[in-house]
Amino acid sequence: MMWITPGQLSWDQLREIRQGAQPLDLTEPAWASVLASAQAVAQVLASGQVVYGLNTGFGKLASTRIPEGDHAQLQINLLRSHAVGVGEQMSAPVVRLMLLLKAASLGRGHSGVSRAIVQGLLDFLAHDLLPVVPGKGSVGASGDLAPLAHLCLPLIGEGLVTLRGRTLPAAQALQACGLQPVALGAKEGLALINGTQASTALALEGLFAAEQLLCAGVLIGSLTLDAARGSDAPFDPRIHELRGQPGQIDAAAAYRALLEGSEIRRSHLLNDERVQDPYCLRCQAQVMGACLDQLRYGAAVLLREANAVTDNPLVFHDQGRAELLSGGNFHAEPVALAADGMALAIAEIGAIAERRVAMLVDSAISGLPAFLTPAPGLNSGFMIAHVTAAALASENKSLAHPASVDSLPTSANQEDHVSMATFAARRLAAMIDNTGHILAIELLAAAQGIESHRPMRSTAALEHIHVHVRSLSPALAQDRSLAADIEAAAQWLRSPDLQRLALQQAPAALEQAINRLSCTSARWAQPQ
Repeated sequence: MMWITPGQLSWDQLREIRQGAQPLDLTEPAWASVLASAQAVAQVLASGQVVYGLNTGFGKLASTRIPEGDHAQLQINLLRSHAVGVGEQMSAPVVRLMLLLKAASLGRGHSGVSRAIVQGLLDFLAHDLLPVVPGKGSVGASGDLAPLAHLCLPLIGEGLVTLRGRTLPAAQALQACGLQPVALGAKEGLALINGTQASTALALEGLFAAEQLLCAGVLIGSLTLDAARGSDAPFDPRIHELRGQPGQIDAAAAYRALLEGSEIRRSHLLNDERVQDPYCLRCQAQVMGACLDQLRYGAAVLLREANAVTDNPLVFHDQGRAELLSGGNFHAEPVALAADGMALAIAEIGAIAERRVAMLVDSAISGLPAFLTPAPGLNSGFMIAHVTAAALASENKSLAHPASVDSLPTSANQEDHVSMATFAARRLAAMIDNTGHILAIELLAAAQGIESHRPMRSTAALEHIHVHVRSLSPALAQDRSLAADIEAAAQWLRSPDLQRLALQQAPAALEQAINRLSCTSARWAQPQ
């Protein structure tokens, strides 16, 4: 059993719960706060006050008073009417995060829902009972209404879910798990669909993958630098301390540790005519460090948002006095801006990797055989693999356009400025896929380049990586299709195996440097 303290979710908990079924429970103080919040709603209703979402319509219909006998039906209708999402369904890890974030938000005791509502969300996580949530349909304000309606409709036995690999009607799946549909009371449907949990879950999933890509980019960029006989002088700590950018300092430390002791580097220290390397090699710490800073900013925003209360109205109760306040915490602008920043970082990780591939295949710059093939002309080598990398980098440029600068009024202009956070976060997956494939192409190209310097060796960490690359993709002696090799390398980069491989029997300085590339509490050296 994992105990959840609402408002104090950790990176480790977010990572673990997104991966599979997990029995969860709230701490007793949290349950007490949930009960007090529900009692506060009952007190306000009994007083006869007119309160948005309890005894009124929604959005532009907020001035319509709802009779007491229809309060429960109002909440059911809300879930049904708002479940209008379209498109490909969200992935299982994202849906698990949505369930967790919604339960934790309601569990802080400012939403006025019953214990049964929160327990229902926890039961879904325990049974890995995952609602089918279409990915499109939210503008990221008034909450992620459509996605959260699809997420929570199964609580009342409606909608679709996946259970053990099968898609089932919710009522059937609940019965199979020994669960009962939840009866909604006043405000509970509104509390369920109001909030930023969809956009935040999508952004968190993007963050975890982007963090992985950034570290992979540093490792692969180091391999490329050695393959191109580049200099490690640009990573001298004195250079980076003068600038003072923390991500840059950490990235430079990683490059230094990865390149220290390379035979290839030593071989050309005294006879290399080049005065300076091209920017794609020389400025790696500056570019990747800036991306690291951007991801760290996004991580800080998203962890706060994961622990936030973002529905409306909010319930405040103290010493028997209850008050419901209408506000705008459902507006996902923080998530939208964080996701846009992450998109820029992901695009840049891919953009500089594409430039390194271009450098490797250009014999005039790299000093390697043209297009990394021993018989250029008869063979094209990595010529078109680079074209694929260029295509993906260009696509990322379009996807990196900030979503947060767009806004379309909805609900008859009542909701007149929105964040587009859900799209801002959802589009990260496509960009991550593109950048992962660019890095995979670079990895294969760098491995090919390293072999041009045999019998000289690179560093132990980079040679460990090279050996594994060759288990995925044999050296390119003559032309063959590289599509399957690229896909295998991209798949490998999605796991922490690359980082763990580099850290096998690594000195403490290298392990520390690689771990500092994390923007969450994850440690690459540990099993995930």
